[in-house]
Amino acid sequence: MQHPAVPDLSHTHTRPIHWVATATAVAAVVALSSVLQPDAATAAQSPAPGPKSAPAQHIAPPDPATAAFPLDCGPVKTLVRKQASGDLDGDGRPETVAAVRCEAPMGTPPDGVYVLTQDADGGKPRVVATLVDPKDRHTVTELSVRDGAVRATLLGYSTADVPSCCPDVTDHAKWQWKNGAFVSDTPSQARTV
Repeated sequence: MQHPAVPDLSHTHTRPIHWVATATAVAAVVALSSVLQPDAATAAQSPAPGPKSAPAQHIAPPDPATAAFPLDCGPVKTLVRKQASGDLDGDGRPETVAAVRCEAPMGTPPDGVYVLTQDADGGKPRVVATLVDPKDRHTVTELSVRDGAVRATLLGYSTADVPSCCPDVTDHAKWQWKNGAFVSDTPSQARTV
């Protein structure tokens, strides 16, 4: 069998210098490409589907410092100890949850936990719900709004005989807006401190 005639292509025979030249060229291309990167993408990213966490336009949450709370503090002022904000009812406007007590010169008065809202025109904040009544003798140590729920850690008393100085019960409470009211989603998880 005869092989077809193929011309002698001496330039197709590889020599060590060809490999060095090829390696140098590849290294130059890699180095150049790392220096000449395209600009970062500027296309708008669409948000991932999920619960509404913030309104499209920024609306300031109600300021508890300007609210009137249902506390009778006599000659002393009310003291907002903790606050957290978020959209609790899904209307696109934030509410504020505030832990408030009378600013007594001695002792530790109990806290009340209140939900504040205000009209779209930015009027004065008003209390729309009481989550913890001061008559229940709780002290709030943590307060947050996450995923449309209010969460609080409350210190309290197992009986009326426990002195006010020494709460002996811790409760982790959670409330969510359901069917037009704040409902406690978590049964009391009371435990001795």
